[in-house]
Amino acid sequence: MSEAQTNTQAQPKKPPRVGGHHGRMMLGEKPKDFKGTLKKMIKLMAQFKVLLVVMMLFAVGSTIFNIIGPKVLSEATTELFNGVTEKIAGKGAINFDLIATILAATMTLYAISALCSWVQGWVMSYISQRTCYILRRDIAAKIDRMPFGYFERTSVGDTLSRITNDVDTLGQSLNQGITQLVTSSVTIIGVLAMMLLINPLMTLVTLFIIPVSIALVTLIVKRSQKYFRAQQAMLGAINGQVEETFSGHAIVKAFGQEQEALADFNVANDKLYESAWKAQFISGLMQPIMNFVGNLGYVAVAIMGSIFAVQRIITVGDIQAFIQYVKNFTQPITQLTQVSNVLQQMAAAAERIFEFLEAEEEAKETNKASVEGIETSVEFSHVKFGYNPEQPVIHDFSASIKEGQTVAIVGPTGAGKTTLVKLLMRFYEVQGGSIKIGGRDIRDYKREDVRSLFGMVLQDTWLFNGTIRENIRYGNLDATDEEVEAAARAARTHHFISTLPGGYDFVINEDASNISQGQRQLITIARAILANRRMLILDEATSSVDTRTEVRIQEAMENLMAGRTSFVIAHRLSTIREADLILLIEHGDVVEQGTHNELLALGGKYADLYNSQFSKGATEIED
Repeated sequence: MSEAQTNTQAQPKKPPRVGGHHGRMMLGEKPKDFKGTLKKMIKLMAQFKVLLVVMMLFAVGSTIFNIIGPKVLSEATTELFNGVTEKIAGKGAINFDLIATILAATMTLYAISALCSWVQGWVMSYISQRTCYILRRDIAAKIDRMPFGYFERTSVGDTLSRITNDVDTLGQSLNQGITQLVTSSVTIIGVLAMMLLINPLMTLVTLFIIPVSIALVTLIVKRSQKYFRAQQAMLGAINGQVEETFSGHAIVKAFGQEQEALADFNVANDKLYESAWKAQFISGLMQPIMNFVGNLGYVAVAIMGSIFAVQRIITVGDIQAFIQYVKNFTQPITQLTQVSNVLQQMAAAAERIFEFLEAEEEAKETNKASVEGIETSVEFSHVKFGYNPEQPVIHDFSASIKEGQTVAIVGPTGAGKTTLVKLLMRFYEVQGGSIKIGGRDIRDYKREDVRSLFGMVLQDTWLFNGTIRENIRYGNLDATDEEVEAAARAARTHHFISTLPGGYDFVINEDASNISQGQRQLITIARAILANRRMLILDEATSSVDTRTEVRIQEAMENLMAGRTSFVIAHRLSTIREADLILLIEHGDVVEQGTHNELLALGGKYADLYNSQFSKGATEIED
């Protein structure tokens, strides 16, 4: 499609590229608003408050029963120790019945704890996946409300990364983070209470672990936070580059740019590797460091416990229980440090998701006029527009088109031809002047109503992964198979479809590479015929077909355009000789207008361009 995209002054400035494809974040950049993102997440999660309460109750129950277990089990250890001691001294025997009862009680506690944990996990999995479902749904709906310009200046891969990688990361982090946050907090409080119950002095020694742990955690989190953010950003950049390279793989190979594409990918991949391994390595240090700190606690407890046991201040079972509690005390601290990393990942992903969901949308339109039955005459009145307002593409364009006329728009690349079509379809809004359909400014109609008037056939064909029948029917989803076939015949495409395996049920692959470019063009023309709209836009619609096929398509197009207001953008002037009005545009302004014969008789720029195409050695019209 054309000149507006190739004119470097026409398009808005794009963000810098990272590894061949522009990324949203640069390496090492910190989250913009960590606290604000968490507040948005809390607001989003408010709809699950009842389920969250249920999840927390079962998580607390699971943790409490798990905490009580070691204390109950310690009674069996004490009983066994005392029984063995008395048996050696010849004063008694081991009470196996009591030990069995204690063990049965312990197993019951752990079974209840496991059941509560299962219920809590099931509820949290539902909450996290439901949240992902809602976010994907909102992103998909948001895409339809975004202005056209957003997708011309934003990486497709980056947008895909937000709806896939970022949403998945958020869901996994949410499931893991909230569960660990609740269970670890309850475990710390419960274990601390049980340790105080056994021996306050030993507990005080154990508590020295906390400030050491907090200092280490703070240090590690500060170092890892920026790398997690950069990791998410670089994933989006790499997705964009891979999508871009694979979709244009044939062009890459044709121009021998494989090594250049690979080099660009390696740059981005190196940056992703650098941020990812640093994030994972630094956060991975927490586990061994916390284990080391925990082992120091075990040594202190073992020494003090043996002294207190000799002094009969505590029992052997209490020492066993206390050591287990020390382990249970350091483990949730370690988990809380991991939760901080998980929250960083969640915030990094959520921030990118909310950034997209909060992006500026097309203004909502209410109380607009109906396009039902309006006359399809079009009037451009002193239209001004620029993708960058300081660099206008169209300066002062005026033209009047009557209903049913075929208007050809010609001119060099970058003159503003396709930009005019975008303005007519309200993909962009005019910055000066007006465009009227049926005598009324198109801004008085809803965008979707304006677009419903037009059928389009573009130079850049778009077909989706599906059957040929489904691709043609996209123009009118209610069309019957007979109507689809009739449209294909009118577009002179029925014959080649019949030669394919399966005919109309032949499946076009994802990039439509299993049919030729000309065949793709014919299918899009058939789709436009089936749509049966009152107005047509044909942007180089026959540019990808051979001369013989072009003649046949021209015949079909003439029948299709009969009685319809049609806009034809063409470089090959031979295809628009029968147009009712030809507009020659240069630098966004009409320099000549009239019929083909009138413009030839004028002997101006159109005549020069037309004659140059048929002169010896002439090529297509260019800048």
